[in-house]
Amino acid sequence: MRIFISALAVVIGILMLAIAFGGPHRPAEMASINAPFKSIDFSDLPTLETYQAKDGVALSFRTYRPKTSHPLGAVVLVHGSSANSNSMHVLAKALARAGLTAYALDMRGHGSSGKKGSIQYIGQLEDDLVSFSNAVLTDQKATLLGFSSGGGFVMRFAGSAHQDRFQSYLLMSPFISQVAPNYRPNSGGWVNVGLSRLMALSLLKGIGITAFNGLTVTSIAVSNEMANILTPDYSYALASNFRPLADYKANIQAMHQPCAVIAGTSDEAFQTDKLEHIVREQGKNWPVVLLPNIDHIGLITDEAAIQSTVRMVKQLQSEQTKALPL
Repeated sequence: MRIFISALAVVIGILMLAIAFGGPHRPAEMASINAPFKSIDFSDLPTLETYQAKDGVALSFRTYRPKTSHPLGAVVLVHGSSANSNSMHVLAKALARAGLTAYALDMRGHGSSGKKGSIQYIGQLEDDLVSFSNAVLTDQKATLLGFSSGGGFVMRFAGSAHQDRFQSYLLMSPFISQVAPNYRPNSGGWVNVGLSRLMALSLLKGIGITAFNGLTVTSIAVSNEMANILTPDYSYALASNFRPLADYKANIQAMHQPCAVIAGTSDEAFQTDKLEHIVREQGKNWPVVLLPNIDHIGLITDEAAIQSTVRMVKQLQSEQTKALPL
């Protein structure tokens, strides 16, 4: 018994040290992701609106309405890590010009939605999206589109019990898993993970202890000038929720609504040439389109890439299963 107690004390001590001192450090600014937004005109950014989440908190989004009185459909846009609805501005405008109503979300923990970098529990982001669907989409048929980490979350939602709330899904250069074939270490330099703390909190979560889930486990390579506007750090709960399920293969296999994947061949965050293999390995025949010479942020800022995305959304909404030439 004494040996057991001593061993247990050692294990607890190691866990506490990992939790206390095993956090992440801020990586150097990643210019290829930060710089493109400096040249975007945000003067016509729609005013933030709010909807009420399950816990009563007002969460933010922007609406981009088409000029036509008969929209072709709706698209809900989920931004990437650290970002907010502003980052989807160029793409959302293009979707509206094409006759679609676009809704760009500030996901909880980002922008004007809740406390930056934190959520209350793993699964809250799904609850928030269900609340948005009930409050704003009502009976609109919609595509859920996610970029980068947002694409990973969209994948998570599309494999969940809530997936029928959207009629189709579009994954834009999605984060899939740190063990997936398309992963680059630290997402190409975009993130730093406090691995010791992450592992310790995961072990505690496995035995039902979640009291430390608000601690930071991920830091992001945002510029110093934007650190107060963007979300430079993620808690364990947010980092665990804003991504696919840990078993990404089962996650993909559980998706049954129409879906497509689009990315650039010059993506510096992920190995996009591996995406089709990941999809096909899970028995899915989704369109997987790689756009030549498009990097990570170019996917949501480059005009040619955006037009390809608009066409893909229209294809999904027409329920076609064969990729259009892009």
